[in-house]
Amino acid sequence: MARCPSPPENDTFLRACWRQATDHTPVWLMRQAGRYLPEYVATRANAGSFMGLATNTDYATEVTLQPLARYPLDAAILFSDILTVPDAMGLGLSFEAGEGPRFARPVRDEAAVAALEIPDMQKLRYVFDAVASIRKALDGRVPLIGFSGSPWTLACYMVEGAGSSDYRLVKSMLYGRPDLMHRVLAVNADSVAAYLNAQIDAGAQAVMIFDSWGGVLADGAFQEFSLAYTARVLAGLKRNGADGQPVPRIVFTKGGGLWLDAMRALDCEVLGVDWTVNLASARRQVAEGTDGKAKALQGNIDPNVLFAPPAQIEAEVAKVLQAFGAPHADRTTSGPTHIFNLGHGISQFTPPDHVAALVQAVHDRSRAMRTARS
Repeated sequence: MARCPSPPENDTFLRACWRQATDHTPVWLMRQAGRYLPEYVATRANAGSFMGLATNTDYATEVTLQPLARYPLDAAILFSDILTVPDAMGLGLSFEAGEGPRFARPVRDEAAVAALEIPDMQKLRYVFDAVASIRKALDGRVPLIGFSGSPWTLACYMVEGAGSSDYRLVKSMLYGRPDLMHRVLAVNADSVAAYLNAQIDAGAQAVMIFDSWGGVLADGAFQEFSLAYTARVLAGLKRNGADGQPVPRIVFTKGGGLWLDAMRALDCEVLGVDWTVNLASARRQVAEGTDGKAKALQGNIDPNVLFAPPAQIEAEVAKVLQAFGAPHADRTTSGPTHIFNLGHGISQFTPPDHVAALVQAVHDRSRAMRTARS
């Protein structure tokens, strides 16, 4: 188990999570270890498959560190997949070439729902071993983020059996048998809490819940079937890591901008937003205030900006930073802080040099904004 009582050499990301002033706006990227990097493609070929990569401690460590070797990112994120938990429930996860994830035994009837239970965390030991290995390999350079899918997002895959364009099967259960849907979500929530706690014990210094499909729900349904179960996960999470340091919690709901006011009440430190959200408005809604519920904001440049020429990428970075506004500068108090990220995961077709331009632009321009205020 990794133990490192001192903060990382670069603790900018963690400081921003806790709404503390930083010298620059920290940046990391959702899916930053991925197919856009030729070194990742080579390692995955050596592993033989995606799951061969994710379940091998050495390979998972290697690909987690690859983007940090290229770019001065402010955080690492565990290389894994959001579907590891339902796989450990016995649903039979596989990744078909060109088709994405698929479950051999989807959860579609009363018997399948009744059979669900929190999985034995030893079945996920490969994830926790990877967390410990990555922490050791990082050697205190930057923090390590652990993660899980949200209860609702996991349920989408579990019921549909794969990705979906219309969510017909999972929504049929939601509206036709809400009792079954609530049972699935309750098991998922308690499983995700146990899973994230094990990552925290293994050395994760922050944890993130990806509610990737929360935005497909109707108003009202989102609050009942997604937000409530994300809150249940958060209530079950450990507040401190094995090293005694507090562990911030991040919630990202793609398509969730409509419900920021409701999400402000979540017991977490950071809210991620996608590219459809106006950061200035989001700052007013969730990042301001002294009631103890204000959040740091994470996001939210459109991932497709990375296909533009570097000069245009720099201009779009400036727009995002300016939209958030003046960074919190008082080191004696907490206040509105921003963690720069994409509004969703990076595309596999992204030119690696364009990522370098984005990271440099975030660091340079955010430092310049702070200098201009001093």
